[in-house]
Amino acid sequence: MKANPVGWFEIYVQDMPRAAAFYEAVFEGALEPMRKPETPDMDMMLFPMTEEYGATGALVKMPDCPSGGMGTLVYFSCEDCAVEAARAAANGGSIFKEKMSIDEHGFIALVFDTEGNMIGLHSMA
Repeated sequence: MKANPVGWFEIYVQDMPRAAAFYEAVFEGALEPMRKPETPDMDMMLFPMTEEYGATGALVKMPDCPSGGMGTLVYFSCEDCAVEAARAAANGGSIFKEKMSIDEHGFIALVFDTEGNMIGLHSMA
C-alpha cells in the first residue's frame, strides 16, 4: 500500500444549495461547481484543492446515496480501481458500483468492506 493512500472524500447531501452555503460559511471559502459527469442526476460542488498537499473532496447529491449515517465517503487512490474492487469482493467485501467514468477526472468504483463500510476507489485509468 502506498503512503498517504487517501486521495478524495465526498460528503453526501440532500439539498445542495443549503449544504454549500453551510460549508462555505463554516470554512469561509467558496466551493466550485463541477461539470456534471456522465450521471445526469449527480450534482457536485468541489472543495478548494492543490496538488501539493493533502486530500480534497466535494459535496455530492446523487440518487441512492443518502446523507446522514453514511454521509462521508473516503476514496483511496489506485492505479486501476477495477483491480482493487475485485480484490475487495474476493476478500469478503462486495462491489456496490463497478468501475465507471467520471469524465476527465478518471474512474471510480464503490465497495463495501467486511464491516459494512462503503469506501471509494479512484484511478485515472
